[in-house]
This record gives sequence, C-alpha cells and structure tokens, in this order.
Amino acid sequence: MSNPMSEQTPEEGHTFQRSQTDQKIHKPLILVSNDDGIFSPGIKALAEVSDEFGDVEIVAPDRQQSAVGHAITVNVPLRARAFMVDNRFSGQAITGTPADSVKLAHNELLNRKPDLVVSGINHGSNAGINILYSGTVSAATEGTILGTPSIAVSCLDFDEDADLSGAKDAARKVIGYVLNHGLPMGVTLNVNAPAGPLKGLKWARQANSRYIEEFVGRMDPANRSYYWLTGKFQLLDEGEDNDISWLEKGFATVTPIQYDLTAYRLLRDLGGVEL
Repeated sequence: MSNPMSEQTPEEGHTFQRSQTDQKIHKPLILVSNDDGIFSPGIKALAEVSDEFGDVEIVAPDRQQSAVGHAITVNVPLRARAFMVDNRFSGQAITGTPADSVKLAHNELLNRKPDLVVSGINHGSNAGINILYSGTVSAATEGTILGTPSIAVSCLDFDEDADLSGAKDAARKVIGYVLNHGLPMGVTLNVNAPAGPLKGLKWARQANSRYIEEFVGRMDPANRSYYWLTGKFQLLDEGEDNDISWLEKGFATVTPIQYDLTAYRLLRDLGGVEL
C-alpha cells in the first residue's frame, strides 16, 4: 500500500512512528479492544492477526457496547477482571465503554505504552455516518487521542459466525503499513471489509450518509410507554470514491479519519466576517 498521507496538513502535525532503536529492542505492544465485548469472535480474530506482529494485550468491555460512540464513564467506578481470551491471550474485561477500556489500559493496566491500538473486528459496518456512532471506531480514536497510532476494523456481516477472513487480511495489511510508516498525529484509520475472502483494499473517503429514523412505541405491563429505535440507512453520496461505494463493489476500504472536527475551509472563509 502506498502512503496517501505523505502531504500532511498543518493541523495533522508530526507523525506517530516508532524509532529504529525501539524497534530493535522491543516487539511492538499491540492493544486490542472493541465494542462487541471481550468474548466476541471478532476480537479473537483481530488478536490472532495482531499476534503476527507483536505482543498482544486485550482490554475490552465485559459486555456488548455497540453504538455507544465515544461515551466515557464518570459517575460510577470502573472495574477490571483478568481473563485468558481463547486460552491464548492475556485480557482484561472492563465494566465500561470502549473508550474507557483504552483509557484504562493506557493509564493503569499495561506495563508500557502500546505501540499500536487496534479495535474490532466489529460485526457490522462502520462506514459512512456509522463512524460517529461506533464504539469500535471510538476505541481506536481514543488511542489516537492518547498519542498511539490506531486502527478500527469492521466486517459488514452482523452474524457472529461470519467469514472474517477478508477483514483479517485487510487488518494484516493495514497493521503492517502503520507499523512501518506510522500515521500523522490526530489521524485514525477506519477499515471496513465485506464478509468472505479479500477482493482488494481501497483508500476511500467517508460517504455522506444518514439514517431515516423511526421509533416504535409500546406499553409495558405497568402501563408505561417505551420506545425501540428503528430506521433505514440513506446514502446521500453520488461519488464513486467513498467507502460505501467501494464496499458495495466488494472491496475493503481504509478511511483516514480525525477527531478534530473543525471545518477549516469554512473557518478560513469566515475569517474576515464581523459578528
């Protein structure tokens, strides 16, 4: 994979990259997290790929935490329980969110700072607008905020028995790329792949998309109302270079994303406007 990010913007600054001395002394320490929980098939699959590159530590929520976004826990204590994951990998289950898991791992649970954070493999797409809702992407973004190169990986298939071979191959390529080239400061890589074998891997922008949402209202036995969120995904993007378009053609995608949400072009245009 060639480096499409060689021309950094002023906002991106320097590059996350391990020094040659550090590479000779230590195997990379790779922190693996997710939002599907520490016992999901996807996290085991991603740990297996990560194990090819370095030492693996798993720190992830103790239960399903999909669509929690970048929520963190501030009003109750966090607890960590040690586990062996798949009888191979050292792991700790956290009573919090994906972002909590990465924060706690960085600050308390690991013996040294990780060289890479990988989050996934999520069961379900995190392309398009899903990026904003995703706990998987937020775990990786938290790693980026804390100064570590980070990657989120998702498979489009929600089935826990989905064929993750393509997502694993895509993760393998991107992990190798990041360990060799580093990433610009503030940038996370968001990887999505269809189920099944890898057809190819494309750099892509985030598709313009949204959900048309509906709430199904019901009554509980105590005659109190409650609601289930439903809805349909709506693609608003007619371009062919976005993640959704490539995924629909059967390719896996890599999208560089950033937590700096400033609209710099508009800010420059409005620089002389008096309020």
